[in-house]
Amino acid sequence: MLNKLKKKISDKSAKIGIIGLGYVGLPLAVVFAKKGFRVYGMDIDEKRVKRLMRGESYILDVSASEIAKVEKAKKFIVTTDFSKIKELDAIIICVPTPLYKTREPDVSYIVSAVENIKRYMKRGQIVVLESTTYPGTTEEVMLPVLESGGLKEGKDFYLAFSPERIDPGNDRYNTKNTPKIIGGISENSTEAAKMLYEQAIDTVVPVSSSKVAEMVKLLENTFRIVNIGLVNEIMLMCDKLGINVWEVIDAARTKPYGFMPFYPGPGVGGHCIPVDPIYLSWKARVHGFEARFIDLASQVNSEMPHYVVNKVMESLNNQCKPLRRSKVLVAGVAYKKDVKDLRESPALEIINLLIEKGAVISYYDPYLPYLKIGGINLKCVPFTKSSFKDSDCVVIVTDHSKVDYRFIAENSSLVIDTRNILKGFKNRTNIVRL
Repeated sequence: MLNKLKKKISDKSAKIGIIGLGYVGLPLAVVFAKKGFRVYGMDIDEKRVKRLMRGESYILDVSASEIAKVEKAKKFIVTTDFSKIKELDAIIICVPTPLYKTREPDVSYIVSAVENIKRYMKRGQIVVLESTTYPGTTEEVMLPVLESGGLKEGKDFYLAFSPERIDPGNDRYNTKNTPKIIGGISENSTEAAKMLYEQAIDTVVPVSSSKVAEMVKLLENTFRIVNIGLVNEIMLMCDKLGINVWEVIDAARTKPYGFMPFYPGPGVGGHCIPVDPIYLSWKARVHGFEARFIDLASQVNSEMPHYVVNKVMESLNNQCKPLRRSKVLVAGVAYKKDVKDLRESPALEIINLLIEKGAVISYYDPYLPYLKIGGINLKCVPFTKSSFKDSDCVVIVTDHSKVDYRFIAENSSLVIDTRNILKGFKNRTNIVRL
């Protein structure tokens, strides 16, 4: 059975299904399609599927021309019909894994995908989970469901985990040239998964189990959340001491060993950093262990939007203006530079907090023409002198590369710079930095 699957993978006759066509699934589907595999993209979102069928792209890292090319070659077929699973040789799950309001993992999308796979599963298929989740999900949640139909893992089908590594907007590293971790339930599964990904990814790194692979992803993002939390706390300390934290970091980074620079900011956004470490913290608590570093870092980072709003209020007070009824323009609402992604963006909480305190809100973001938040519909203001001059305060939350921040600084009475994008303006009294 394994040799038959490997032969199909080798001669590219294997049909690959990608469940979930978001920031992870769509780029992966295109990469495999470009390598000559017939790829079936499956998603429950009918609007998303229709856009892809028209050759449109909603992902920054995948162009419309790339989609049109693989669709024209009949190498990429998109559908909402999950019965196509019975025609496939490999199924890769790339669905969301959010948190409940209780800060517990929500793996319902994974469970739904696995139930669909089980319904149409046949012998000889390989199933790979890419969605970030807690260690043990592949073995404890997916395996029992897939084996409940009578098939045996490692013999009748193959099951593995391969953590997604996506950095939207990164011009240097993409799906193809970012090393891929592979961990199977059995040795046969690891072998099959490794061979599958080697057809499309430059470097594939096998590990001993799916649990190790799951833990790798959480370590990567926990490393980031802890270090961001640390530098945010250092920033708060420097603020009290009257020290420029940005100068401190720039000086520290001259050390050629033992130091890696992280930078403070208005909070953390995206799916990975604010969400993934909480999966690990939850799993630790289940086993009677408190992940104190993770919880503390998460707490520090979650307080940053409040700190920014307090900084706005304090700076306006210094100009004898109350925050209530003041016009505050938020510059940049995406969670990171040069993307149109709002997931967990700290700008959203900053805007909500400002609205609660009675500020009159507007925003500018070249990637997001419209914004709906808290029942309020906002439209991106034009990038003009009047937009900034008419505002009592401009808060730079996202430092997009193509925005002229010099123009903003020169035409605003007060600027709160949370990203140090205006570091070259040393003598302007209207700029306040974190």
